[in-house]
Amino acid sequence: MPYLQQDPKPRPAAHPGGARGTHSSGKGYEQLKQECLRTGILFEDPDFPACNSSLFFSENPAIPFVWKRPGDIVKDPKFIVGGATRTDICQGDLGDCWLLAAIASLTLNEKTLARVVPLDQNFGPDYAGIFHFQFWQHNEWLDVVIDDRLPTFKGRLVFLHSAELNEFWSALLEKAYAKLNGSYESLKGGSTIEAMEDFTGGIGETYDVKEAPDNFYEILGKALKKCSMVGCSIDTSSAAESEARTAFGLVKGHAYSVTGIEEVSYRGQQVQLIRIRNPWGQVEWNGPWSDNSAEWRSVSPSEQRRLSQAARDDGEFWMKFEDFKVHFDKVEICNLTPDALEDSIAHKWEVAIHQGSWVRGATAGGCRNFLETFWTNPQIKLHLTEKDDGQEDCTFIAALMQKGRRKLKKLGAEMLTIGYSIYESPGTDGHLGKDFFRYHASKARSKTYINLREVSHRFKLPPGDYILIPSTFEPHQEADFCLRIFSEKKAITEDLDENVAIDLPEPLHPTPSPQETEEEKQFRALFEHISGKDMAISAEELEYVLNAVLKKTKNIKFKNLSLISCRNIISLMDTNGYGKLEFSEFKVFWEKLKKWISIFLQFDFDKSGSMSSYELRGALKAAGYQLNNYLLQLIVLRYSDEQFQIDFDDFLNCLIRLENASRVFQALSVKNKEEFINLNIGE
Repeated sequence: MPYLQQDPKPRPAAHPGGARGTHSSGKGYEQLKQECLRTGILFEDPDFPACNSSLFFSENPAIPFVWKRPGDIVKDPKFIVGGATRTDICQGDLGDCWLLAAIASLTLNEKTLARVVPLDQNFGPDYAGIFHFQFWQHNEWLDVVIDDRLPTFKGRLVFLHSAELNEFWSALLEKAYAKLNGSYESLKGGSTIEAMEDFTGGIGETYDVKEAPDNFYEILGKALKKCSMVGCSIDTSSAAESEARTAFGLVKGHAYSVTGIEEVSYRGQQVQLIRIRNPWGQVEWNGPWSDNSAEWRSVSPSEQRRLSQAARDDGEFWMKFEDFKVHFDKVEICNLTPDALEDSIAHKWEVAIHQGSWVRGATAGGCRNFLETFWTNPQIKLHLTEKDDGQEDCTFIAALMQKGRRKLKKLGAEMLTIGYSIYESPGTDGHLGKDFFRYHASKARSKTYINLREVSHRFKLPPGDYILIPSTFEPHQEADFCLRIFSEKKAITEDLDENVAIDLPEPLHPTPSPQETEEEKQFRALFEHISGKDMAISAEELEYVLNAVLKKTKNIKFKNLSLISCRNIISLMDTNGYGKLEFSEFKVFWEKLKKWISIFLQFDFDKSGSMSSYELRGALKAAGYQLNNYLLQLIVLRYSDEQFQIDFDDFLNCLIRLENASRVFQALSVKNKEEFINLNIGE
């Protein structure tokens, strides 16, 4: 079950300076390190032990791995040798080229690298077998501590390693990222942009190279100049093509890094070049402008030095940009957010962040194809007030991320198919209902619903108010999500989560009537027959009375009311503490019950005797109770069944508990109101 998000207010972007420790002991890196130095015992991480469960969750290792510390692998281990560079990343026997391509891009910016990989770590006199790395996760920077035991086979590292055999920063970084995600196996398969965002807190954009804008070369040049991280890949048409090599030495379905973009003078003309790196550390492009191609003979030595061109089999190569567009299919760019660089840069994004949950039966409504439940998804209002400089529209990027799915792989969870739609606001407050979406088309939407961790797209819309609906493609799918809005000018966002409020009619106080209605006569006769002279009945007797009456009502298909419901009714209506229901009290309750039955029948659309839990928001509002998403989710979890249905008995119990809570509710503050209902409904 996802975490139920209680705070719908937008949050500022997190700053890495306040990275939160994650070790189960509650101790930070420095404290753990000093304890090891004081005791003289090298650190062993109980949170990520040196055993098979840290390696794989679906299979046992095919070979006998041995966990060794760097000092047991080489004589003179170093954390970093000659600076951390992209040649320090060589892929091992794990399908995480997407991660390695991101690490290679990370090395292109010293400050970004130093945040993820604190550079004051070494194997010197204060070595204690402990290292730490920092990653961004859903608007929070985390400090991940590990020991330095690494999986080996025959004395060599099995997974990521450096070309320098005594350099270990990249292998330790991979281990920390594996710990963050639960195991090494959890890193198999992914999108480069995912790791890029975890290294920077940035925002990803994906381009289809074949449909890229005319100024795509300039876009890539600006991105690299702003220290954005850039990756690229070639699509596959089937699983059999994965990592298949083309005639030009390129690998399909493989993640590459873009490490440079330059123009070079060639035979009197300027030629646009792009530099690509294969994280394998080998296997390169063999076409024009490759390492040993004839084109370089016509380029001056000084130009070659400027481009750091050298014929080495290191996985890095230049190619003509026109050839790049022919052979590659996808480019991923991770733009840095305002917090990613301390230096002032020419352009900074304004960022607003919303955390939320899709909970089945309450707020997991699926996409617009499922109109009956789509409206129940979380709704975020976006106020666009400032036009772009010299433009008529407002530019923003909406990025929807599902949280924690990679870590849940070992439990069988996969990435859900997610996306969002954007509607023009009707100008009303509160959660929009089903009819709005029945009669209004979206103004914009994510390019597609897709099973990636994050879906993002850049939009230009006129100033105004809009409603963004994040959702899974299918209804009833649970996950936590993080929605980020990046805008060139400041945009105001708010969650259309309704305030907690109660609007009940004045309590009924029956006055003696000279003549009873026929209904009252029947009830009085039944009361006298069951209760005796005191005209008061117990919970068991009330159960008999109500079920006897409801069975005779033709338009009701309810199951019998439970004894628990009847005890709750007496608790609500017993004004003198007698523990029984007097006839005058019963008459007041009967009027309430008739109203509640009417509401239930109104939302029991198929007349089955139960209503969809997705309709509970509307039903409770009709009864006078306005609840936010968090409280609604709690109620649904408590009262709905596995088919997301609520029968009348549970609906009645819910209303009784809400009315009991409402007696003290009005005197409380907004925060205390939520806490009070949480205690009275969600327990």
